[in-house]
Amino acid sequence: MKHSTTPQTRRGHRGGPARRIGRTLALVLPVVLVLSGTLAVTRVNWTGSPRSSVLTATDVTDANLSRKATVQAPQDVLRDQLMTELQDKNPGQVLTHLQQAVNGRPSLAEHCTSIARALGRAAVRIYGASRAQSYARPVCDTSFASGVLAAHS
Repeated sequence: MKHSTTPQTRRGHRGGPARRIGRTLALVLPVVLVLSGTLAVTRVNWTGSPRSSVLTATDVTDANLSRKATVQAPQDVLRDQLMTELQDKNPGQVLTHLQQAVNGRPSLAEHCTSIARALGRAAVRIYGASRAQSYARPVCDTSFASGVLAAHS
């Protein structure tokens, strides 16, 4: 007797061991990959300290707290940059850069006055009162000039 296969029996056939292994792998493999990736990330020393390669929750918290403590407000960063620049360039160039920074980032406008005053005081220490005053111009409502005057008095 000849055994014939019809489309109906093929659809009803559940498959052999290869199909079961394929289904199992399809379900298990993504879980294994996610877990191994998670373990790999937790084993990396993200803090930069040489003490251990295992990252703990304490390390993550400590790293976040130290990063928050060292992150400065944009106006503080700008002031520090301009103060450093004042060591190498004349106050006129530094004031131009202050004006450009405020024009490029309007949120700094409210801090322009205090930055310009600080620059004026620093310019007096570097150049002396009369020379520093010669660089004064209307940046941030003449705050540079008032900083020079305050440092001179």
